[in-house]
Amino acid sequence: MANPAVLAPSAAPHLPAAPRLRLGELLVRDGKLTPRDLDQALAAQREMGDLLGRVLVRLGLLSEIDVAQVLAGQLAVPLVLAAEFPGQIVEVPGLRPDYLIGHAVLPLRNAEGRLHVAMAVPQDAFLTKALQLATGLAISPALALESELNIALGRLYGQTETGEDEADAGDDFFEGALGGDSEFVEHLKDLASEAPVIRLVNQLIGRVIDLRASDIHLEPFEDGLHVRYRVDGVLQEAEIVPNQYSAAVSSRIKLLAHLNIAERRLPQDGRIKSRVKGHELDLRVSSLPTVHGESVVMRVLDRASIRLDLEAMGFAPDNLRRYRELIDRPHGILLVTGPTGSGKTTTLYASLAKLDAASLKIVTVEDPVEYQLSGINQVQVLPQIGMTFAHALRSILRQDPDIIMIGEMRDTETAQIAVQSSLTGHLVLSTLHTNTAAAAIIRLEDMGVERYLITSTVNGVLSQRLVRCLCTRCREPATLPPAALQKAGLDRIKDVGELQLFTARGCDQCKQTGYRGRTSIHELFVMDATAHQAILDGADATTLHQIARRAGMLTLYEDGLRKVAAGITSLEELLRVTQDQGSA
Repeated sequence: MANPAVLAPSAAPHLPAAPRLRLGELLVRDGKLTPRDLDQALAAQREMGDLLGRVLVRLGLLSEIDVAQVLAGQLAVPLVLAAEFPGQIVEVPGLRPDYLIGHAVLPLRNAEGRLHVAMAVPQDAFLTKALQLATGLAISPALALESELNIALGRLYGQTETGEDEADAGDDFFEGALGGDSEFVEHLKDLASEAPVIRLVNQLIGRVIDLRASDIHLEPFEDGLHVRYRVDGVLQEAEIVPNQYSAAVSSRIKLLAHLNIAERRLPQDGRIKSRVKGHELDLRVSSLPTVHGESVVMRVLDRASIRLDLEAMGFAPDNLRRYRELIDRPHGILLVTGPTGSGKTTTLYASLAKLDAASLKIVTVEDPVEYQLSGINQVQVLPQIGMTFAHALRSILRQDPDIIMIGEMRDTETAQIAVQSSLTGHLVLSTLHTNTAAAAIIRLEDMGVERYLITSTVNGVLSQRLVRCLCTRCREPATLPPAALQKAGLDRIKDVGELQLFTARGCDQCKQTGYRGRTSIHELFVMDATAHQAILDGADATTLHQIARRAGMLTLYEDGLRKVAAGITSLEELLRVTQDQGSA
């Protein structure tokens, strides 16, 4: 049954006078919106050129019903929900179905010279006047949810008798003198078809726990917003979000990350803290303008999933023993190298966790602080206020530290301060982006560190990669001919006759990938007298690599072969990860 308030006659077809408070102010007053969110929504409204209520819904700040309840009070019109819509078409001479669909207007009752209608925008005086002119009736507007109106209008008016979609039947909206605005109609259709953005974004983030994903990629293309998750180092396609939601999804994420949603021309970075299925997630958000919209990537840091245990990080026994000797030294520099996403920071955290924080002063400087460690002083870099790595390090040296961890040696100044710190009796741990352990020495030279200082301070370099582990439920035995085993170098690990390899197959547990989880492979370059002399003589990375191998260093590939021989990973996976290393 229709809402009596909707059907009650009024003296004249007019809209109530505008109240003193605007919609945004009312929402803030009622506690439905924060002043900060309102400011961001107003900025987005200026860019979108749309009504504030629609902008709030599109950004996922409020639901339709939240906006509608306050808007109805502001306009002093009744709010009509779907349960009160008529079950059959209310015949109104002079109005075409495509006009009603295009303008989100649903006739509720036509009686006694007055037409009661549910509207998505009852404050649209032009539309109300157009309805009056087209029908010759007085108009009593009520507010309804646009999404519910769209469903009801589609159910009642969606098809003509010939099967033609009335929304596309013609350019004239009704059988009167008013012309059409197809762009506005299409805009209304897009808005009416949108689902709650908050729920969608929550679903996208919530999946990372079940998938064990390290990154979420939202990439706009012509056909929609492509969603991909990086699982065990490999991107997996998840779904394509329709184009009409792309801007709303990216804006919602930017709001959560406290970014400027009105700025779509420049890259931005931020962070989101979220609790999902009992997990405290820290999401590092990066937005990048592309030709089809903003590409958003979220790096997922799950504090519950990190294992700060060196013994569980895939170290070969000999490498683990030598690495622990390096972190137990009282001074010098220990570097961990590898590409982005190779687990360098996790290795450093696990190294710090092995140290006695109760008897040592340990200070880190990071960008960002990924995980908080008990008993360790962690400093967040803030370049926008001048708190750079170099600035923080100079201050840290006045804090009487024993051990300093630098998240990354990014520039010459940071490298030089790290060298000076180690020379004055501190142990310095840091990371570099190089492909091999030996290449880290050349990288320091390129950053302006003198060779004699490198030999005086650098104790060792650990290079690492992450390889996917074979799913133990579905892995299958594999056989290679002796020639292939020899070419791969597996004959160096075990006798050919005793070797049992495995390959990936795929099952429900590993989501048909054949792999589940990751482990590390390493090469550890420990500085000795021969390496010192070679560095002073200006040796290149290849020469240093050969010197380290003669001293007993296992390469990344060789360490990986041990894991292949043990059935932990596959030869295909090892080759994928170490293709820049060669097979020797």
